[in-house]
Amino acid sequence: MKEKTANAGKHAFHGLTPDVIITLAEKALGVRCTNLCRPLNSYINRVYELEYEDRTGLVIKFYRPGRWSKNGLLDEHTFLLELQAREIPVIAPLQMADGGTVGQYGRIMFACFAKCGGRSYDEYSEDQWLELGRLIGRVHAVGAMHLPQDRITMAPGGSTRSQVDTLLAGNLIPADLRQEFQRLTDSLIKEITPLFDHTRMIRIHGDCHFSNLIYLPGKSFYIIDFDDMAVGPPVQDFWMLLPGLMQDSLLEIDLFLEGYETFMDFDRQSLRLIEPLRAMRYIHYIAWCAHQVSEDGESRVAPNFGTREYWQQEMGDLADQLERIKNAPRQIGNML
Repeated sequence: MKEKTANAGKHAFHGLTPDVIITLAEKALGVRCTNLCRPLNSYINRVYELEYEDRTGLVIKFYRPGRWSKNGLLDEHTFLLELQAREIPVIAPLQMADGGTVGQYGRIMFACFAKCGGRSYDEYSEDQWLELGRLIGRVHAVGAMHLPQDRITMAPGGSTRSQVDTLLAGNLIPADLRQEFQRLTDSLIKEITPLFDHTRMIRIHGDCHFSNLIYLPGKSFYIIDFDDMAVGPPVQDFWMLLPGLMQDSLLEIDLFLEGYETFMDFDRQSLRLIEPLRAMRYIHYIAWCAHQVSEDGESRVAPNFGTREYWQQEMGDLADQLERIKNAPRQIGNML
């Protein structure tokens, strides 16, 4: 029974043939589609490009069973619809014929979205940093309006502790490295937890990096893929965009915050959380890979995941990050 549950996600998507996918979209939206059914890149979900009879693009996303509750998906959709209602550039789910935004096919939940093309950048101009600041500031102004029903809170003693406990409960860490991994992660969590005291937590994107910002020429940046929406500190939604460590990114931070504070106040003391959040990101990614491997062994993860060399490298990176946090300067320019 345990093996069946663990592998439940392995076969969940196998019934998604092109005919089934197109039929589900047509029934859900009350439309007619062409025969186009093109798979798009996605690590854990299944996403397909379809098109209406008039050749307008349509995207249907099938969510991995067990990854989100229905309330969790509705949290994401509610946030997106609130942003769309305020003309903030996001891609919100389409309303289905039954008035909702979440469809069901067996154990699989799905949603439909308008297709939106564009390109991503890995380096921004000064004007674009200002624009990104305004965009994220507007998103957070809406995010601060209320909390979600069923989304994680990004905190060392909460989400990170849970991820570490899950890793230690499994059999993926070599036996002779487990104690050191536990000691290292315990030290890290103990070190960074006080830094989160009195930090304001709001609805955030949660995974705001270059690939999740697309630019439409003549329009603006769009922020996409709210799958990992969470409750967390606002700084989480821009530190991954920075070109380097905080002390090497002062101009970019200053420009971003100039745009951001047009719409939303920002607590500059929370910039101290950048390196702790980076460490939490390391653990989050290790736990994500472990989950995919234990669930079905098919999802793409780090090429050498699970090898002794992998764990030694990751533990080395965490140790370096812990030292960086311990030795962080108290003052960087006028930022802190």
